[in-house]
Amino acid sequence: MEIDDAPSNFDPQDLSSREQYRRYRKRQSTSNISPLVGHSVSKFSEARLLYEGNNIQRRPNTALLLEEIKQEVDNFDTDASWKRRASIDSHAVSEVKFGDSLRQGVSHALKIGKHEDEALLEAGESTFTLFASLLDSALQGLMPFADLILRFEKACRSVSESIRYGSTGRHRVVEDRIMQQKARLLLDEAASWSLLWYLFGKGNEELPGNLLVTPTTSHQEACRFVMMDHTAQLCLRIVLWLEGLASESLDLAKKVRGSHVGSYFPNSGVWHHTQRYLKKMSGDPAIVQHMDFDASTREVAQPILDDKKQDELLLEDVWTLLRAGRLEEACELCRSAGQPWRAASLCPFGGFDHFPSVEAMHKNGKTRTLQAFELESGIGHQWRLWRWASYCASEKIAEQDGGRYEMAVYASQSSNLRRLLPICTDWESACWAMAKSWLDVQVDSVLAQFQQARLEGKQFGEDINGSSMQGLSSTASSENWPCHVLDQQPRDLPALLQKLHSSEVVHEAVSRACEEQHRQIEMNLMLGDMAHLLELLWAWISPSEDDQNILRPHGDPEMLRFGAHVVLVLRNLLDDDMKDAFKEKLTTVGDLILHMYAMYLFSKQHEELVGVYASQLARHLCVDLFVEMMELRLNSSMHVKYKLFLLGMEYLPFSSEDDSKACFEDILERVLLRSRETKPSKPVGKSSDVAEEHRLQSLQKAMVIQWLCFTPPSTIRDVEVLSAKLLMRALMHSNTLFREFALISMWRVPKMPIGAHMLLSFLAEPLKQPNFDEDDASEDLLEFEDWREYYACDATYRNWLKFELENAAIAPAELSSEEKDRAAAAALETLDSSLSLLLREGNPWLNVAHDRTYDPTEDMYIELHATAMLCLPAGECMLPDATSCTTLTSALYSSVSEDDVLKRQLRVDVAVSSSDNYCIEVALHCLAVNGDGLGLHEANDGGLLATVIAAGFKGELNRFQPGVTMEISRLDAWYSSEDGSFRSPANYIVKGLCRRCCLPELILRCMQVSVSLAETHDLKDHHNELIELVASDEYGILHLFSQHQLQEFLLFEREFSLYRMEVEEESVVDT
Repeated sequence: MEIDDAPSNFDPQDLSSREQYRRYRKRQSTSNISPLVGHSVSKFSEARLLYEGNNIQRRPNTALLLEEIKQEVDNFDTDASWKRRASIDSHAVSEVKFGDSLRQGVSHALKIGKHEDEALLEAGESTFTLFASLLDSALQGLMPFADLILRFEKACRSVSESIRYGSTGRHRVVEDRIMQQKARLLLDEAASWSLLWYLFGKGNEELPGNLLVTPTTSHQEACRFVMMDHTAQLCLRIVLWLEGLASESLDLAKKVRGSHVGSYFPNSGVWHHTQRYLKKMSGDPAIVQHMDFDASTREVAQPILDDKKQDELLLEDVWTLLRAGRLEEACELCRSAGQPWRAASLCPFGGFDHFPSVEAMHKNGKTRTLQAFELESGIGHQWRLWRWASYCASEKIAEQDGGRYEMAVYASQSSNLRRLLPICTDWESACWAMAKSWLDVQVDSVLAQFQQARLEGKQFGEDINGSSMQGLSSTASSENWPCHVLDQQPRDLPALLQKLHSSEVVHEAVSRACEEQHRQIEMNLMLGDMAHLLELLWAWISPSEDDQNILRPHGDPEMLRFGAHVVLVLRNLLDDDMKDAFKEKLTTVGDLILHMYAMYLFSKQHEELVGVYASQLARHLCVDLFVEMMELRLNSSMHVKYKLFLLGMEYLPFSSEDDSKACFEDILERVLLRSRETKPSKPVGKSSDVAEEHRLQSLQKAMVIQWLCFTPPSTIRDVEVLSAKLLMRALMHSNTLFREFALISMWRVPKMPIGAHMLLSFLAEPLKQPNFDEDDASEDLLEFEDWREYYACDATYRNWLKFELENAAIAPAELSSEEKDRAAAAALETLDSSLSLLLREGNPWLNVAHDRTYDPTEDMYIELHATAMLCLPAGECMLPDATSCTTLTSALYSSVSEDDVLKRQLRVDVAVSSSDNYCIEVALHCLAVNGDGLGLHEANDGGLLATVIAAGFKGELNRFQPGVTMEISRLDAWYSSEDGSFRSPANYIVKGLCRRCCLPELILRCMQVSVSLAETHDLKDHHNELIELVASDEYGILHLFSQHQLQEFLLFEREFSLYRMEVEEESVVDT
């Protein structure tokens, strides 16, 4: 149904000669100001729109409408005034040079337009929030899904009404047409929701036993038939749906205008002009000579033209009311207009409602009027006579070229589609006409068969008394109904819908409307073809074949929203038996639609709405969706990230035993895992570029820990237990990252390892008041404390190095004493903190010597996987290829003895990374033995695999290019079984590797600082402590040094000794 234009301010006293009998007409508005401006029409009334006519052609895609509007704008007269051009295209204003006052006026108009755009955008997007809120309530069991459908319908109508009638009349043409189209589409969506409720949400009603009479009546039998027959019940619901839409349209028109269909002066249907004419003269044979209602048919004449037009207006309103299912109002209209005879022809039997519905039975009550009629004449006899009379009236009116609405009124009472369809110029009216006519014919046929069977039973009894009822029996036969009327009726529902497509049967506008999206949706709902409906929805909203980005829908967002909610309603509303036919489509295609809608909401910064839809996805899709959202918002504000965290905690179980449902724990694990994956990097050249690339990647890796540091909402169950789990998992993952960050931060540069310090900042507050048992996380806490101390030492060293480099850039003579003292103080702080870590007693740094590992009876293997970049001695990145990988494999084998290779079954695999051509993947595999994988690992150095990988990391491979190092960015170690399946992490290997790499580097840095102090003649005892630390067997440090590191250590010792000798010589000379 089309909603009529909002008229200008209506004055009931100012009526034209035509309007004196009719207060409600379809008139073009003379003003753009809506009568609703100034007061709210709904909760969405902030949205405003300039309303312009109702001649909008629906299109399946908004892009088509935009193209048409663009052409329309391009064709506007280029010589129009500047004000008109400003309202069409704001950009054109800046291109025309006017006076300052004109520019101020244009600027003011543009500001107003901007505010209106924002208001309209809020009104349009409010449907997304409202629908999500309603759906969430239904999923929580606070609202039946049948009621949810009605709430959806109401929401669409409210927003459409707000957009359509909330305009201030200052929109540009393009915006006006777009918003008007949007309001029209929202009404179409409301109609689809309404149909869905009538078909699947309304429920089945029982005949009220207290209203049944015996013997039965035609209306009782008609209602019983419609309840029992599926096809008749479907027709009934379609008719009720279409009449409901028309009634809603009338109510809205009355709300907007204040007047409505049927507002007439008393006796306005009397032929006053004809009466006056007959009093003066009566010689014209074309004018009726009598004033009775049958005069036109009897005399084959017409009343005066003004009276005929007045009758046509009256019949148009009668038709409108009948189309909306308002039979009583139509009859009352006829009576008030002075035509009670017409009211009697519309509703015979004293106003008895013959519509075959339970509502009509309740409305009629337990009356015996119809029963009295039919006891005398037979079941349905009076009904058929009235139907026949209506049919004859419609044919007679058509033959005499009478009023088209009068013809349609009586044709609708007799299923005469040939006379009824020409008046139906919209899809809804044509569908209503066919469905109602088909329903009436089905009822006629059943009543005729019922009467025939009843008469045959009486015939046997009456024959004994010598009487016969053959005449009445022949009257009851359905064969007396005109064959061409029966032929007009569809055979089944697909045939009915096919007729709507045929321009030869229906109006061209009706067949054209069948191509609209919501008309296709509604026809599929009528047919119950949900599989095809889901395919249609996906075809409209899915990306085109050329678009590889599935997360960017090309369809209308409103259609995307509608499709997602239809999927969820069908899943929760229909019984399993009904869903069996399209269960696969509802699962697969439904998940695709839901996933796309969730990503659309996410792309529009509606993160808080995503959870209710994501929770309904299949497990893998839900996990993928959350992981992608969390990755895309990784660098967003804390508020945005916390919203995503709350979605996962509130809408998903934290952990689940149901494999079909996602849980937030799986999502977090996937996010942590993906954060450590190698990201494709840009080609790097100098060593500083490699270091900076590693620094930036470490920051992204560290950011994911924040997801584990958020506080769960207090509304969920076991909040303290979940908080403890999150914090313990944060500790474990942080330690993993600390190990990797330590290996990529060996560069002696002033820049801090931002990834590690970001981790420390994230965990600082949660660890102040840990909410878990420290005994359960003692190992992770100890390692975390070790890393915190290590990075504190690293920070003091880099602080000193910064001061040292700044001083080196200044001539020694220009250095101030403050600058020198600042560098000396930083050096002493570096030595103190580093020696504190190195000389710890009883608890060495990253100690794994007493960690008991596996002790199985079967063979156990250990594996180490590393991702690294190859760097040349000059600091440039080396692009790996198959040859270099083969050479590196051989070099890694040669880093240990042949006996170890054979006894431990060592296997080395090196290949270019599939995700980054500048990286290599190194996989080491060997047999676990006592002391290295089994029992206690007393060596505390990571064992054989750590020895092999450390040689590559330090660039001391004998059979590889001299000086080429492996810059490791990811490192993992596992225990594995003989079949290759992983069992658990082998952290002792990675910790031992970190000891092999970090401790020698830390000692060398201390030597560097010590030499720097010696250069300033500041000789401290720290140097001797470092020498003893490396040389002593008590600390077990010497075997961690490589040959090159020992050489560097000796060079620092030599420099220190030289400076000390200089100091001693100077002291001797001074003496």
